[in-house]
Amino acid sequence: MKMGTIGTGMITEWLNTAFQDNGLECTAVYSRKEETGRRLADKYNMPKVYTDLDAMLHDEELDCIYIASPNSLHYSQAMRALEAGKNVILEKPFVSTIEECRTLIDTAKKHHRFLFEAITVPYNPNYQKIKERIGELGSLKMVQCNFSQYSSKYDKFKNNENPNVFNPQFSGGALMDINIYNAHFIIGLFGAPKSLKYVPNIAANGIDTSGILVFDYDGFLACGIGCKDSASENICQLQGDNGYIVVHSASSVCAKAEVWLKGAKEPEVIDMNESHGGHYFEVKNFKRMIENEDYDGCYKMLEYSYQVMELVHTARLEAGVRFAADQK
Repeated sequence: MKMGTIGTGMITEWLNTAFQDNGLECTAVYSRKEETGRRLADKYNMPKVYTDLDAMLHDEELDCIYIASPNSLHYSQAMRALEAGKNVILEKPFVSTIEECRTLIDTAKKHHRFLFEAITVPYNPNYQKIKERIGELGSLKMVQCNFSQYSSKYDKFKNNENPNVFNPQFSGGALMDINIYNAHFIIGLFGAPKSLKYVPNIAANGIDTSGILVFDYDGFLACGIGCKDSASENICQLQGDNGYIVVHSASSVCAKAEVWLKGAKEPEVIDMNESHGGHYFEVKNFKRMIENEDYDGCYKMLEYSYQVMELVHTARLEAGVRFAADQK
């Protein structure tokens, strides 16, 4: 299976490594600047560098396109790829708005193509095992996920520069960039809450630099903290009246977990990731679905992505965080 990539940032490098670890061929990259594309191509032995997106999308040797451009470009580039007959792996956050999400899913089904959201959480073996063990905690009371990292672009933002990740024109902000992982972690375990509220710290340009998602479920609460303006220990914890599960990592990584049941003197450890990074497992599943022509499995995951996007989209708008894409 031959891959083409759109984007040349760090996330593209991580995914290209995951593609190669899963036996996929990374053969082409698109970048607006040939020099930037050439650097990535040389690192991963990719023979083709495109500065014309349509030319890459009509390269008959390519089976699938991975898109890791700025958030606001996801929708239009994915639409063009699907309409060109390509399968698409689309980096999180899937798109900017719920309307874009539904149209994109419908287009994938219309053209009988695979479309995946590149979100690590649901495919992580540790996460899947945590899901199996939740019942042992008794009656759940509290769930918390904290994913906070001081952005490498935040100092520029404070100095009145306008990096994409903090720009409403590009659908940036903490919710879409990192708190989206917490949303997937929580909704993937418990489904839609009775209510979801987003409480952000909003900068002068209207973007959220950090914020808290508050989920209200029957009998318990959950919160997702996502910060790009400050750092913290990253942690996920699920608390019940018979014990708790703690993961000492961000929800995006879901590293080994400890299960502490009432009366235990030491924890049971969940560690099933076999030293692989989280991107390895999502790519492994994408490859399996494509090779097995498992469209039902793909489209089931798309409806899950839609559920998360719908909840997050509504909470974002109610919190007053607006993107240029909201006006389209």
